[in-house]
Formats: sequence, C-alpha cells, structure tokens
Amino acid sequence: MRKLALLTCLYAFFAHPNATGKWHYGEENIMGTNIEVQVWAEERDKGTAAIEIVFEQMNAVNQLMSPYLASSQLYAINTHAATRPVVVDEALFNVIENAVAFSELSEGAFDITFASVGFMYDYRARAKPSQESIDGALDAINYRHIVLDSTSRSISFLHPDVKIDLGGIAKGYAVDAAIEALAKMGIKHALVTAGGDTRLLGDRRGRPWIVGIRDPRNEDRQAVTLPLENIAISTSGDYERFFEEDGERYHHILSPKTGKSAYEVQSVSIIGPSSLTNDALSTTVFVMGVKAGISLINTLPDYEAIVLDNTRRLHYSNGLTQ
Repeated sequence: MRKLALLTCLYAFFAHPNATGKWHYGEENIMGTNIEVQVWAEERDKGTAAIEIVFEQMNAVNQLMSPYLASSQLYAINTHAATRPVVVDEALFNVIENAVAFSELSEGAFDITFASVGFMYDYRARAKPSQESIDGALDAINYRHIVLDSTSRSISFLHPDVKIDLGGIAKGYAVDAAIEALAKMGIKHALVTAGGDTRLLGDRRGRPWIVGIRDPRNEDRQAVTLPLENIAISTSGDYERFFEEDGERYHHILSPKTGKSAYEVQSVSIIGPSSLTNDALSTTVFVMGVKAGISLINTLPDYEAIVLDNTRRLHYSNGLTQ
C-alpha cells in the first residue's frame, strides 16, 4: 500500500541548504520513499536544525515500523505475535490501533493484514502469486485477527499466518510527527512530503502552496493542481509499484477481499488536517471505489476527496463541488 508521489510546484525557487536565503530545503530517501522538506527560518542554524529534526523523526518511525528491518518492532510482531503477545512502543501501538479503527470504519476495505498475501508479490521481479496461493492465504486477511491489549500495550494475532504492513498509514503518521516537531520549535511555514503524503504548516509567506496531483499515466503531467495552506494531502495511486503482464496491471494496492490489485480507480487524493487520516483514507477509497468511497468521505467533516477513475474521469466529494 505504498503512496503516489506528489509534485509540489512552488512560486519561488528552492533554496539549497547551504544558501543564505530564508527558505531552507532538504531531501533524503527514508522509509523507502523520497522525503522532501522546506522550512522558512530567520536564521540559517535554525533552518538546518529544523530539517535535521524532520529526518530524525522519519528515521525513528522507519526503525520502529519497517516490516523489512529485523530490528524493528513491526518485524517482531510479524515474527512472534501469532504465538505470543508482543509488547511495543506507544507510537506503534497507537498507529495499529488507528489502523484497526479505519478497518472498522470502512468495513474492511482498509486492512493492514493485507500483507498476509501482499508479501507474495515482488513488483521488481514482476512476480505474482498463483491463484492457489492467494486462496490459501485469504483467511489470514482479517483485521479482527489483531488483538490489541492496551493494558500491556501488546499486539497478538489469532491466526498463525497473519502478517501486517503499515505502508498505508505509517508515512502519514511520520509526516504529522515531523510537522508537530517543527511547530514546537517555532517554525511557522513549512512543507514535509513523504512519497504521496504531504502536510503544510502555514502558507508560503503570503501565498498558498501549489500542490500538484500527478497524472497516473504520465509522470510529466499533473491531473490537478491545488492552492493549499495549513492542511495535508495524501494520494494513493496504482503506478508507484507495479508491473504489467498480458495487458493487465498488477500494483501494490490490494483488495483485502480478493488479495489482488483493486482496479476501479487510478488514484485517490484526500485533503484534510491529519496526514495519518489522509493516508489511510486514500487507500480506503481506492479499494472501495468511486461511489462507496466518496460516499464515505462525504460523512467525514473536514475531509475531501479527488478520485480519478479507470476511465480517466475525475470525481470530487461534496465539499469540493459546492
């Protein structure tokens, strides 16, 4: 459940970290994606420190929530939770608790146990599981297999083959944590992007940030551009991790019901105050499809959706059409 990259188009040039301008810029690859940071700071030292804080936050989340690092607590959950409760840090427990809440809200369209089948796909190697393998693992995809014990702050599984992946929510959490850290140090204007998850602190010094949602079929084009201030946007799309075979696209956003790629839409963008919520909802709406997904967003105050369906038609939630 990786995210669609956003293109941020700005009215002013990007200042290099070593430049003397008021805007400070940093970029690193963390959590398997490109992290972009822009902050306005009066002093160079403060701008440099702000960028470092963002990368520290991102690295901390990666160390805690990566399914690939043997030292991470998420790796420990996937290794041991089927046989014993695994005690985890508060941050990881809260993210998993939120993930289960989104599963309940969406009636299972969002489900971090999708990884029980998802790990069988290798998009770089253009490899997919057989139907027999998928069928044999589908029983393990069910968020109700996750047992949360808030007293011991532990996670356990009720099914021996359950695996979880936080790719549809962890980057949103990391972006929120980074923006909150910047605000605490007095930064008033900033952008933090992790793949398809972007959150904006304030405006761009009297002008809005201009955020572009990439065309899923043309990386050089934007399907939509939006002027935004002091808000977040997350996009899920079908092209960041995929391969095509016999005219069919196999991508990373899987339907928990089938264990296969969801095909009704090409991308979903959610706009709202929380990157964590946007992150989860963009995947949720992608899996639910246009009608059910937008209907869900229309019940949630402060959140809006832009959906590009598989016929290349754009759809908007109510708040964007009034």
